[in-house]
Amino acid sequence: MIRFDSTTKGFPDGTVAVDSLSLEAPSGKISVLVGPSGCGKTTSLRMVNRMIEPTSGRVLLDGTDVASIAPAELRRGIGYVIQQGGLFPHRTVLDNIATVPLLLGRSKRQARQRAGELLELVGLPQALAGRYPAQLSGGQQQRVGVARALAADPPVMLMDEPFSAVDPVVREQLHNEFLRIQAELSKTIIFVTHDIDEAIRLGDKVAVMRVGGTLAQFTSPAELLSRPQDSFVAAFVGRDRGYRALAFASASSLPLADEPTIRLGDPLSKALDRAQDGWILVVDDNDAPLGWLATGNSTQDGERSAETSMLNLGGTLGRQDGTLREALDAALSSPSGRGVIVDEDGRYAGTVTASQVLVRIETHATGQREEALHSVTGASS
Repeated sequence: MIRFDSTTKGFPDGTVAVDSLSLEAPSGKISVLVGPSGCGKTTSLRMVNRMIEPTSGRVLLDGTDVASIAPAELRRGIGYVIQQGGLFPHRTVLDNIATVPLLLGRSKRQARQRAGELLELVGLPQALAGRYPAQLSGGQQQRVGVARALAADPPVMLMDEPFSAVDPVVREQLHNEFLRIQAELSKTIIFVTHDIDEAIRLGDKVAVMRVGGTLAQFTSPAELLSRPQDSFVAAFVGRDRGYRALAFASASSLPLADEPTIRLGDPLSKALDRAQDGWILVVDDNDAPLGWLATGNSTQDGERSAETSMLNLGGTLGRQDGTLREALDAALSSPSGRGVIVDEDGRYAGTVTASQVLVRIETHATGQREEALHSVTGASS
């Protein structure tokens, strides 16, 4: 557990970067600090490992004031990941990761063995172990940075906009990998970002901060979206927060239609026989969806077989254990108007239309309104 206790950081010129910050980041969870530039996010983060000393107040780590711990000792127990990895350019990937275990007194063999294990944990092939940072992509460098921060198995990790310098596709991959690792390791993490979508996606709790270093609201992502504390939080979260809130509503009870399918290599006559509204879904031998085939093509191509080049790849995939937001996006982005839902193994499970999702969204919204009304009337009674 990390606790900020009326923590303030001011500078000689009168600037206050963080003003009386009080919040508790729970153990084993991800707490995200988010807000506009100049709101004190990074300053707050760096006061945890004493890279910046508070002017007043305290920062406590599992009940102990970090000011009572020698900086070098404190930092050995805290993983630290920054933007663009911060890797040593003259050291190989393996030696970058092994740095902290070596500093902690492990033998070179032990440190390198641990580094190899962490390469696998963050989803990097062992073939990259001997490369230098300049030979890696941005996403690979960030994974190495995360691996290095995990090398001493610290209970606490500080992450300062670690994924902001990579493109959106790689960023989503890093988010998925990061959440997978956290589900396995349950570290106590403080994560800094300026991106509210990233904060909502990754955080167990989200702290929205104002310019001047004051805390506006600290709560769960779902609560932040449904009940912003004031107009500043509402504006920062964005006007589409109702749509974002669908990411916390389960799609497990959606009615799924049994869509006819064909496989790659099947004759196009099958598409004509089975298609609905001019479209048929093509799956591979493991029933994983590959794309939609417009059956108008099959009338021109005679008895050719279905080929990859014929497929319309539009349409995202929703998951049976996913959210209403994923299901609605799958339906709206599908060229056929029918969203494809897959099971946990990526196999085709059925399709759903936007209207069906909207009915479920209305049911969910009604439940939320009733819950909110009950909480208000209950508090006033």
